[in-house]
Amino acid sequence: MEGANFFNKFANAEFALDFDSVLLKPGKAVIEPKDVDTTTNFSTSIKLSIPFVSSPMDSVTESRMAIAMARRGGIGVIHRNCTREEELDMVNAVKRAESFIIRDVITINSNANITDVLSIMKRHNISGLPVVENGKLIGIVTNRDVRDEDPSKKVNEVMTKEVITANESITEDEAVSIMKKNKIEKLPVVDKDNNFKGLITYKDVKVKGKYKNALRDDEGRLLVAAAISPFDIERAKMLSKVADQLLIDVAHFHNTNVINATKKIIDEIGKPVIIGNLGTKEGVLDSISILDDGVAGLRMGLGSGSICITSDVTRAGSPTLYAVSQAADALKELGAKIPIIADGGMKNAGDAALAIAFGADAAMFGYVFAACDESPTPLLELNGKYYKKHRGMGSKAARERGAISDRYADSGGKKIAEGIEILVPYKGRLDDIIDELTGELRAAMGYAGKRTIEEMKSAEILRINQRPRKVE
Repeated sequence: MEGANFFNKFANAEFALDFDSVLLKPGKAVIEPKDVDTTTNFSTSIKLSIPFVSSPMDSVTESRMAIAMARRGGIGVIHRNCTREEELDMVNAVKRAESFIIRDVITINSNANITDVLSIMKRHNISGLPVVENGKLIGIVTNRDVRDEDPSKKVNEVMTKEVITANESITEDEAVSIMKKNKIEKLPVVDKDNNFKGLITYKDVKVKGKYKNALRDDEGRLLVAAAISPFDIERAKMLSKVADQLLIDVAHFHNTNVINATKKIIDEIGKPVIIGNLGTKEGVLDSISILDDGVAGLRMGLGSGSICITSDVTRAGSPTLYAVSQAADALKELGAKIPIIADGGMKNAGDAALAIAFGADAAMFGYVFAACDESPTPLLELNGKYYKKHRGMGSKAARERGAISDRYADSGGKKIAEGIEILVPYKGRLDDIIDELTGELRAAMGYAGKRTIEEMKSAEILRINQRPRKVE
């Protein structure tokens, strides 16, 4: 009898394909790759120009990466392996990076000393501070004003008092003209009573014009997402006021405590969130049945990342392609339109194209983007070659930082490491990597004979004998 039960379990086991098991089946080319439309959805409220997302890992996405991603039409998810305040600072840095009139401006008062000025500039990576008292602009202090001064001096002793300003109705061309004429890089914005309203920087205006497909909000600020714990409602409340999208970041979302905690967050902030990670149809259906329209997106894949060892140490997992197809089946059953984000194990845009063919709307990369200039880790040289460090959020080092421990349910008694640390070959600027990924994706869609991401979901595949994967 036991043998029969075992045979039935084995015979009825589902077949889960991975990226090495399939290829896109070539179709009739109906469009040239350069004309392919790569726009897609990240969440129910955010549309992307390209279907690429940088992972919320502390060796991948901080403010610099998120800024670069948004400028190219993708999006970055700021990691949560830090204090609430540190994550909020990173999100704010993205929102300040490229708006025409920066509204959330860091200012200083005239009685502060130069040491305070230098500390603020270093912390926020800025080169100047408007001097504001009682809401009114009384001066501006820049790096040039303080670099050779006694650190104990007061701001009012070194600041520029005769400040060139603009009103809120100024256009970008007018602002550039004023800054060029006066050889200044920062133009404070005030109302008729000299109340400080914001700041225009020459760098922001020029950069904004360079990236035509950048993702921006109604005020011209770059879009950014932020990862949160389902059990940290204070972090969720803080970030929901600034971030454009929140993403619940746990290793296994299909958990009663996690789902119920997420419901409390959604009710508290009044906004839908992306949930994950999930790996099964049942997980998607159970989550949506409780969270309903509070679900802004689905992050699919368990244990299949390049530096994730969950499926090795626990023998539990859901390969990305399988997980994505499970989500697609669940949404079809529900008649729901919720974006699916494929997460784990993708090394190039060909893998992303396969994920899209299985039903994904976007692909989340960790390994690929960890190799870029914009990732947070330092550049390392070994034997004349350059590398960047990349680590899984379940690795011992990442979990020792403390803020991410609940992602792997440490409170439930699980103390094992589920990730590793590796060195990835350095690849250079994110712009170049995005160009490469976009070119690969366009070519893949061209081979499949599909014009849009939505059409790509109907692409056919071929099952092949598994081949060993080459990792450069």
